[in-house]
Amino acid sequence: MKNIFLSLSTILLLSACSSKLASIPKNALKPTVVTQKTPNDTDDPAIWVNPTNPDESLIIGTDKQEDTGGLYAYNLKGEIINKIVPLNRPNNVDVIYDFDYNGKKIDIAITTERKTNKIRIVSLPDFKLIDNGGVEVFVGEAQRDPMGIALYKGNNEEVYVIVGRKEGTSGEYLHQYLLEEKEGKIEAKLVRKFGNYSGKKEIEAIAVDQELGYIYYSDETIGVRKYFADPEKGNEEIAFFGQKDFKRDNEGIAIYKTNATDGYILISDQQANYFNVYKREGEKNNVNEHKIIAKIPTSTIECDGADAINLNFNSTFPKGFLVAMSNGNVFHLYDWQIIQQEIDRQNK
Repeated sequence: MKNIFLSLSTILLLSACSSKLASIPKNALKPTVVTQKTPNDTDDPAIWVNPTNPDESLIIGTDKQEDTGGLYAYNLKGEIINKIVPLNRPNNVDVIYDFDYNGKKIDIAITTERKTNKIRIVSLPDFKLIDNGGVEVFVGEAQRDPMGIALYKGNNEEVYVIVGRKEGTSGEYLHQYLLEEKEGKIEAKLVRKFGNYSGKKEIEAIAVDQELGYIYYSDETIGVRKYFADPEKGNEEIAFFGQKDFKRDNEGIAIYKTNATDGYILISDQQANYFNVYKREGEKNNVNEHKIIAKIPTSTIECDGADAINLNFNSTFPKGFLVAMSNGNVFHLYDWQIIQQEIDRQNK
């Protein structure tokens, strides 16, 4: 498969911005694929797997411009093959499978639309809005402006949406909703408010570990917080890690699973252009203790959002990949094998 590498225009852009942005590390890993550009400003990706033909899976990414933003679908070559425009500053996006809709199971992507205080729901792989204009979140709150989002499926196959915002009250920063379809209309029922917040900057990146039942989110400039995803397990913070591991902002979170319980949590060190790596399973005697085990130098510039997956897609990505937003209106896809080699090198 033909790989798409950094274009001359991207290199020139990075050179022009070098006085303001952290430089790419000299030993930075090179992306296997770079997506086509969006018109404005990429922010966050999610991966949808085609169950019958993994090579036809999609990267779903946001272009977060006000009024003229959009949600874009890319193939694994990085080509834009579909889009939903305009959206009014879509921010983050996530994907979930087998949502009950009109009497059948469908896969969906959900993005936050900041300037309308809504979430927007898209069916996959046909890439059509199915939300009748969107579903409002943070209703009745003085602070709304939704940003981060993650999806979780409960023990009874119910679908939950966890949403963050630009600002919020510590202990109630995140809202979790039960998503249901009733007579063709999708509704979101608030089931809990939770999540500590330092007040230093904002909370944007949120990730769910479906198998282990955890929520992780980046309290930017401070560290990474961990909670149970099941609302019935309470609102106690069960870990707060990475507090001294980042140059400034800890941002995008990706979870790469080597099996049902083990793997890696990768978190963007935004101003250093690295990904910090932690063991998904925690330490031997404490599953909620996460120590940094590697710092992966990448060619992404100021990464906001990321996702990762372990699956044999094709000869280009036989062990899956990490996808990361980069300045320049693009997403970078890294063959997981080169990420794993660097993790192994640093843990000899």
